[in-house]
Amino acid sequence: MNGNGGHGAYGGHGDADLLTIGAFAARARLSPKALRLYDRLGLLAPAYVDEASGYRYYRAAQTERARLVALLRQLDMPLALIGELVELVEQDGPAAAERLAAYWADVEARIAGRRTLAEYLRAQLSGRSSEMYGKFVVETVDVPGRVVLTETRHTLVDELPAWIGASLGRLEAGARECGGVTAAPFVVYHSEVSMESDGPAESCVPIADEAAARAWAEAHGRPWETAVRVEPARRLAYTRITKAQVAHPQIIAAFEAVERWLAGQGIEPAGPCREVYFADWDTAGPQDPVCDIAFPITV
Repeated sequence: MNGNGGHGAYGGHGDADLLTIGAFAARARLSPKALRLYDRLGLLAPAYVDEASGYRYYRAAQTERARLVALLRQLDMPLALIGELVELVEQDGPAAAERLAAYWADVEARIAGRRTLAEYLRAQLSGRSSEMYGKFVVETVDVPGRVVLTETRHTLVDELPAWIGASLGRLEAGARECGGVTAAPFVVYHSEVSMESDGPAESCVPIADEAAARAWAEAHGRPWETAVRVEPARRLAYTRITKAQVAHPQIIAAFEAVERWLAGQGIEPAGPCREVYFADWDTAGPQDPVCDIAFPITV
């Protein structure tokens, strides 16, 4: 039996610790084919390759790494991340565990978003839109007037999430130089944002010091349209949604639910719709409430 597929140890070059690929595969509970794949992917290289025959040999100590690679692949983890993790495990196990936890939290967020999207599409396709809208509870709230530091941009929907995060980050950094943030940041849609329509959208952060904010906006007005304005006192009709529901197009259902509620009450919107972000986005889980979908209405 040759060394590449046999099931014994190999000590022909003085190292009795080496196992043939067949013996190592049996010990690791993997197939030789999987081991060859891991070698090609750079995830688990043999300890020794015979130059004449090309046969691969492994050390028994590589068993744990081989099993770890196999388990991580079952999580559909990107190969580059698997490589990082298996290297990190050998240096800092707790840090590797934290990296895995972060990856899985991202997976769960994506799954939750797809689940919400599937529910939205099922309701649309089956004609059960009224049931879908019924999941959203619409309430009203009175919001006092405040001074806001703003950034406005024309953007299509595929660029919108990245821009919202970046713009609110810039504005919140500016607000720290203007007496601090005084209320939840929000995004106003002055016109439709979709794959065909680019708004504009306006990110807004309420601030404490108007004079300082105007000076900051003047100094940071380019390349973004940065300004300071007074947001008047308003009554908002709103519904609260989770982080998973924020993704497009499922967020559309929330906007439509508020619009249907307004129509049922005989109320016309008194201004452009908005998203109010009241929670820490980075620490929120997929099912945590993070955002109010709101329409100004006449007080």
